[in-house]
Amino acid sequence: MSDLSGNPISPTPRCVALVGPQGGGKTSLLESILYITGTTNRKGSIKDGNTVGDSSDEAKSRLMSTDVSVAQTTYLGDTFTFLDCPGSVELSQDTINALMAVDAAVVVCEPDLERSVALTPLLRFLDDHAIPHVMFINKMDTGSVRMHDVMEAMQASSTRPLVLRQVPTRDGDTVTGYVDLVSERAYEYRDGEPSALVKMPESVLEREQSARQEMLEHLADFDDALLEQLLEDVVPAKEEIYQQLTRDLAGDLIVPVLMGGAEADHGIRRLLKLLRHEVPQVDRTVERLAAGDGDPAAIVFKTVHAQHSGKLSFVRVLRGTVNDGMNFGDNRVSGVFRLFGTNVTKQANASVGDIVALGRMDDVGTGDLLVPSGVSRAEGWPQPLTQVYALAVRAENRNDEVKLTGALQKLTEEDPSLAFLHDSDVGGLVLSGQGDVHLQLSIDRLARRYNVSVTPRKPDVPYRETIRKGTHQHARFKRQTGGHGQFGDVHIDITPLPRGTGFQFEEKIVGGAIPRQYIPGVEAGVQDYLKSGPLGFPVVDVAVKLTDGQFHTVDSSDQAFRTAARMAMTEGMPKCDPVLLEPIYEVTISVPNEYTPRAQRLLSSRRGQILGFDGREGWPGWDEVKANLPQSELHDLIIELRSLTLGVGNYTAEFSHLQELTGREADRVVEIRASANAA
Repeated sequence: MSDLSGNPISPTPRCVALVGPQGGGKTSLLESILYITGTTNRKGSIKDGNTVGDSSDEAKSRLMSTDVSVAQTTYLGDTFTFLDCPGSVELSQDTINALMAVDAAVVVCEPDLERSVALTPLLRFLDDHAIPHVMFINKMDTGSVRMHDVMEAMQASSTRPLVLRQVPTRDGDTVTGYVDLVSERAYEYRDGEPSALVKMPESVLEREQSARQEMLEHLADFDDALLEQLLEDVVPAKEEIYQQLTRDLAGDLIVPVLMGGAEADHGIRRLLKLLRHEVPQVDRTVERLAAGDGDPAAIVFKTVHAQHSGKLSFVRVLRGTVNDGMNFGDNRVSGVFRLFGTNVTKQANASVGDIVALGRMDDVGTGDLLVPSGVSRAEGWPQPLTQVYALAVRAENRNDEVKLTGALQKLTEEDPSLAFLHDSDVGGLVLSGQGDVHLQLSIDRLARRYNVSVTPRKPDVPYRETIRKGTHQHARFKRQTGGHGQFGDVHIDITPLPRGTGFQFEEKIVGGAIPRQYIPGVEAGVQDYLKSGPLGFPVVDVAVKLTDGQFHTVDSSDQAFRTAARMAMTEGMPKCDPVLLEPIYEVTISVPNEYTPRAQRLLSSRRGQILGFDGREGWPGWDEVKANLPQSELHDLIIELRSLTLGVGNYTAEFSHLQELTGREADRVVEIRASANAA
């Protein structure tokens, strides 16, 4: 058997990711593919919770994809593994990792002109990593939008030329079939059956000729011989067109565009034929990952800690055969498992091109390249997504605190876009990720998988306080008991320091007013107090000078002077005009330029100081808006930003400085702190 380029079709399994915005119909497309190819005898539905792709408990409860699902099938003798990837922007990390291991992607989307901008981040990632991809416009058979308008809207989101491969035929506003632009054959949809070959309608002939010419002109941009033929009005042979399409797809030079409707199996067989004839083999993926040649090799694209089987590393075999019991450096394979939805079946080995899970590879992580000589990071593997949303969490049962930390370590190993840290400034243990859905899903997994229930809340803001003027303060601590008493007497100067200086302590004791061994106790007492100043927050940018004091030869001690210093600070600091400081972050918001005014209004409404905006480098039609924004306004910024930008807006934030906060907002913060301390 050979492909349309005349080359033998390799029996090597190929891997294709199904990706696209949430609601586009990826899971329905997978169900249609598995049904058409005879892998399943019925099509599941998301509503009934019986699909192959969304079969996990988390996916069923949310009626959405929450994990990468794996399914194999065979079409006309060729084996394919499909990875059904989550569409939620908050679960993009799984999609990104899966895309690195596949031979091609099918970008599934709806013919919705307004939502076409949601494709931009995904298409940019595919192009930046030279991953071949095809677009499948799903639900085209139920819409009335013009194909020309759809292509124009989507082209604005792609840096590669979109090459239309079909034009729709219609009965009124209903799409009834399509004309293939290479073969120039017309087909009529049949629900649940292959499309029927029909005579090309006269009404579509002009559109077909125009679209075909445009397709050829796109291809001619990458082939001089084809360009010469077009200039001489020579009609190229169909075989030449197919060959050029195959080469250009493999090189990520073009993006072929097909259409159909997965619910009724419309256009699915045509998509499968394109994947069979035009998707490159695994050797192209090996080149992209710089995996070299020689010994067996596999790339880890997902890590899962399963309840009963332990750690599983999902891998794509890039070269050779992976056997149960073989070693990758110091890591021994403990089980090779075939994956199909949530079903896991043990097998003896896996061959080149296969997707399998390897058991108990404890020192292996997502993005690792496995070869017998050892484990290394795959070249060009993307950095994890930056966290943009956080919640403070605590175990409902205090006895689960250690268990909680261990469970979170496993979750963050599975999902590198998730992170946690212990931070007393913001309320203990803080879990951060890509949004509220992402974190709620993680909290759900803590309960279901690890039997650890947590209570989430908004993290505290790490406010500080400082002083605006100085003072001199004297304090004496004297206590007489039955034996030795306690005596310490200090004179200190308290003065403000420039912002960002921190804390400074010095002593100017002369004449032995306080023995040298007691001076560290004075500094310790000052620092004890600075943990919570007059407003209830840690004190910064303050200098304290010990100028004088007295001691008692019997009753003085380090602890007595420590207490005296703390008393002096307690009495003196309220006299120094204390003021609240709030942390300010420099925020960079990235949005399509049509949403730039919305982004600016959003920042202004959150007490942001806009610093300016400019075009986003390398992203035509996008802007970056920079602003200084209080940390207290950052918590749910990503939620509102995505709501205003159809889910595509994003931001980065970096701590800039501390800034004085006064007025009602400061009073409110201090009152809340006082209530919390009293409780």
